[in-house]
Amino acid sequence: MKIVDARVVVTSPGRNFVTLRIETDEGVTGLGDATLNGRELAVVAYLRDHVAPLLVGTDPHRIEDTWQYLYRGAYWRRGPVTMAAIAAVDVALWDIKAKVAGLPLYQLLGGASRERVRTYGHASGRDLPELFDAVRARLAEGYPAIRIQTGVPGLKLVYGVRSGALSARSVGPAVEDWDTAAYLRHLPAVCEAVRNEFGPDLPLLHDAHHRLTPSQAARLGKDLEPYDLFWLEDCTPAENQEGLRLVRRHTTTPLAIGEVFNSVFDYQTLVTEQLIDYVRSSVTHFGGVSPLRRLFDFAALYQIKSAVHGPEDISPVGMAAAIHLDLAVHNFGIQEYAGHTEATGAVFPHAYTFTDGYLHPGEEPGLGVELDEEAAAAYPYEPAYLPVNRLQDGTVHDW
Repeated sequence: MKIVDARVVVTSPGRNFVTLRIETDEGVTGLGDATLNGRELAVVAYLRDHVAPLLVGTDPHRIEDTWQYLYRGAYWRRGPVTMAAIAAVDVALWDIKAKVAGLPLYQLLGGASRERVRTYGHASGRDLPELFDAVRARLAEGYPAIRIQTGVPGLKLVYGVRSGALSARSVGPAVEDWDTAAYLRHLPAVCEAVRNEFGPDLPLLHDAHHRLTPSQAARLGKDLEPYDLFWLEDCTPAENQEGLRLVRRHTTTPLAIGEVFNSVFDYQTLVTEQLIDYVRSSVTHFGGVSPLRRLFDFAALYQIKSAVHGPEDISPVGMAAAIHLDLAVHNFGIQEYAGHTEATGAVFPHAYTFTDGYLHPGEEPGLGVELDEEAAAAYPYEPAYLPVNRLQDGTVHDW
């Protein structure tokens, strides 16, 4: 079997998605997600102009060799553009291999370690009544765990609350505002109110979205201990891995890190010193199924669990790959699941299911996801940006 074509398809059924389609001389095709939110066309060019030509004529079954060739062979390693491109190839090749075997991908990863995949959903509101309504809506949908985000008094636009993460077209990024002191004062009262309303048993998560210094994160983690969070996510920019030592010394609140990471080296100190409880990278941005499985096995040695990043801008192709991994790995923790639009589901028909708050990848050979290119063509690429964040005096801050 040989690869005869590798094509990039860009479509925007509500969000921009970049999909790699690899075709073989025996008619078996594979799909990979290469979406890099807000920088999609950089990955398109990387794949189309630099990677796809290298794949034609190669053996699709040599997944590990191809991964190493694309990672080491380019000399310039890592980074989100490179790793999203490599991820698309890796996932597409796994899709092909599993289809040839006539098995769902999770069977090639060692088989199921559980019957279904636990998820958490997002609930947000500008104030407490809105937040409570959102929590009730997620509970009605069956989610067994809820991430809570809320507006902060005095701030106009806050991460996780404003509807629509992307700002459109030619106007450039939306600008959100930030006041760390106000946030640190406000959030414990929010968690207390949610606990009082929904009781002690509901697993609650919160995302600080990289906005705090290590000392601020340590204070927040300590202040939130009475409310028994499932985790505090991205409490500080963790590229400074040593900064998590201070956070860990001062709080027992579980910590989740890694959605912007794209290499095991980003995690090395965090894992070996047990400074976090959950690794949060996505299949799409970490180089694919192959390296993410290796990360999970590495983390398992230190009793750290998986928690794959699963926002709306991970396409159903990337989501399916995550669910297959979730079902297979022993140290699974939880899966973020924001769902997709109806139009996205039509462009990417898929076998995975969401029932009573749990996911299952289905039993179709491969990933269990197809790409309807005719439907995709009805949704052309639309330039859009993630927001940026500024402090009250106008200084750019972490979004």
